[in-house]
Amino acid sequence: MEISGKRLKVMGPSPRKYSVAFKRQIVREYESGSLNKDQLKAKYNIGGNSRILEWCRQYGKLVYPKSISLGRPMKDPQKQRIKELEKALEMANLKVRAYEKLIEITERNEGIEILKKDGAKQSTSSDKQEQA
Repeated sequence: MEISGKRLKVMGPSPRKYSVAFKRQIVREYESGSLNKDQLKAKYNIGGNSRILEWCRQYGKLVYPKSISLGRPMKDPQKQRIKELEKALEMANLKVRAYEKLIEITERNEGIEILKKDGAKQSTSSDKQEQA
């Protein structure tokens, strides 16, 4: 468009404002794996190439790195979540083994029994009342 020899930029529609609830809904749908980003953009008429990714980084439960990582990224968020949970379980198991070893060493060095054996009967409050 020209007005008196000067070119004016014709601006497209102004960027839409989306509510936080709407953004969270989109992220939930994406992370559930039911639709990919392109499908969500088409379904809800969302503009921009990285808007959904930005929302995922802001409101998502999964990890969305800002820089490009080496290797092929996981496309399925459920598989990514499973990998995260497996890693957490592995770390928890290592902690349990470390605590068990600590207890074993303490029992041996101090000559005391810290944990009751499986066959031992747990005392209850009613047992204590009967003894009194």
